[in-house]
Amino acid sequence: MTVNYKRFVRARISKAKFRQILRSFALDLTATQIAALTNLNRNTVNRYLTLIRQTIADFCEHESPFAGEIELDESYFGSRYIRGKRGRGALGNTIVFGIYKRNGKVYTEIVPNVRKDTLMQIVTGKVSLQSVIHTDGFRSYDSIVHLGYQKHYRIIHSDDKFAIGSNHINGIEGFWGYAKVRLVKFRGLSKNTFYLHLKECEFRFNYRNEKLYSLLLKITKDNIVI
Repeated sequence: MTVNYKRFVRARISKAKFRQILRSFALDLTATQIAALTNLNRNTVNRYLTLIRQTIADFCEHESPFAGEIELDESYFGSRYIRGKRGRGALGNTIVFGIYKRNGKVYTEIVPNVRKDTLMQIVTGKVSLQSVIHTDGFRSYDSIVHLGYQKHYRIIHSDDKFAIGSNHINGIEGFWGYAKVRLVKFRGLSKNTFYLHLKECEFRFNYRNEKLYSLLLKITKDNIVI
């Protein structure tokens, strides 16, 4: 999903106020806290937080292709997840597919199902053929080698094994844990807003060791005009 955030032309607050919102967002303050700090209406603050998240989402969608040691996995977000069940366990939940470059960045995409064709289309569009790919034993990953990826290693969780040397998907599973813990604080997200919050999780994870405020200034300056 790509957000066409360039339709947002001009903000209706001062540059100083917008930067105050942006700095507070970088510090991960809530909309209520930002409204109190900026003396702006909470609805106004939420409107600008949405603009910021839309800009972040588009930025994440255009990240460079992944190469190197790559982990693939899918996860289910929602209150009715049945642990250990694929497909059926996703009933009523949002399914997210993830690509993680070890010691690097993660990419997420909401998917309608976990069928082979759905997942492999994302993989071929985002992962270099020279990559070393790690997955679990899920059947949708059976065709990876046939797509031209010569190095595919699998860890079979049903054997109660989660790592054999460097063969594991602990990195992407770590991101799932981070995202789910973070999203809980929003006390339920509609399907209309889940995508933006998911991409915010992705952005914060990918740039956790950088100065977020400076990066946010850079990626918003040409898209939210003050």
